[in-house]
Amino acid sequence: MTSDFAAALASGRPLVLDGGMSNQLEAAGHDLSDELWSARLLAEAPDAITEAHLAYYEAGADVAITAGYQATFEAFARRGFGPGRSAELIALSVGLAREAARRARADRPLSVAASVGPYGAMLADGSEYRGRYGLTPEALERFHRPRLEVLAAARPDVLALETVPDADEAVALLRAVRGLGVPAWLSYTVTGGRTRAGQPLEEAFALAADADEVIAVGVNCCAPEDVPGAVETAARVTGKPVVAYPNSGETWDAVARSWRGRSSFTPERVRAWRASGARLVGGCCRVGPDTIRSIASAPGRG
Repeated sequence: MTSDFAAALASGRPLVLDGGMSNQLEAAGHDLSDELWSARLLAEAPDAITEAHLAYYEAGADVAITAGYQATFEAFARRGFGPGRSAELIALSVGLAREAARRARADRPLSVAASVGPYGAMLADGSEYRGRYGLTPEALERFHRPRLEVLAAARPDVLALETVPDADEAVALLRAVRGLGVPAWLSYTVTGGRTRAGQPLEEAFALAADADEVIAVGVNCCAPEDVPGAVETAARVTGKPVVAYPNSGETWDAVARSWRGRSSFTPERVRAWRASGARLVGGCCRVGPDTIRSIASAPGRG
């Protein structure tokens, strides 16, 4: 763990995460309606990713989550990229966030979390909201480890094992991060008191309780309404700092590749999450810089 991030966690000060990468890129005019989603711009428009990170840092985020959610060897291979070029793009996701932090000229430490999306993100069919891929934890570990090795070599402050829908995949990820020398957080996508695959959150969070590599646990890309109970459970079961960055409350339509419904993400909810024990708070899909600014300026951050 780098000293700045370690010191920030040890201080007990609430940390602000960024918001959704895809909505910020779309707001800048980029079409993300393909299987690689924002990861496509790692190859085609990397400067746009840097600008998106910069917008969140300037809004008050302490931590930027990279654009590598769907950046995998398998997904890039479908576009004709060989292993060497794929590894370059995966590592570039960290470098672009670092460049944004340098350009931000902030008066506070800025950190980079390397996004590690679930197996379902590579499939690009919405299965990251279901889990149950029909693969063993051993097979999932073999899928995740090569990408994690590349990301660890790029030296992010933390690996964001995020939008994990299934405790079986969490088992695989916890094995895959061993020995990499970079800390990680483990973040499930949930519905009610269960993972998307249906496992009780007590059991799912307990997997990380004794994992030395995992420095925080929590939830992301879930409905804001599901955050308070998950935060309380994560803190109680693991004793680790809790991370919470839900989406706006809208629902992803995998067939139409668009969001449906209305936002239910409000600053008032954020205060409740912090009261429940969340230490790292931000937003996921459809949560933009204005909302992150309101979180960063809320009383109790300093």
